[in-house]
Amino acid sequence: METVEHAYKWITTVASWLPLPLSYPSTLIGRLMPNHVYELYPPAELEKRKQELKRRFPFPNSFFMDVRCHGCLLVTTPVYSHTQTVVDCANCFMVLCKPTGARARVTEGCSFRRKTDD
Repeated sequence: METVEHAYKWITTVASWLPLPLSYPSTLIGRLMPNHVYELYPPAELEKRKQELKRRFPFPNSFFMDVRCHGCLLVTTPVYSHTQTVVDCANCFMVLCKPTGARARVTEGCSFRRKTDD
């Protein structure tokens, strides 16, 4: 608690030296002393938006999935979520996934689910 009070006193004295008026010196405390609880346990929405290696616990955005063909109901497994080739059904040769710039686009009518570690 003393460090926060000390920082506030320091900021108010520094603010008095600056040529621009600072009506809210307490806003500088947030910049100089970040909330450590917020850094230890960031919200899930912010963690998802971060790049995969800069998260608190790095994990990839890609995954393997089971894709079910809507023509013959055959389950094709595993299909990589960021595949760069066209994935066809082994039974009826219908296109299941098409590559895009990032994630593969599952064809309309086909269903998919994330593959688990089981």
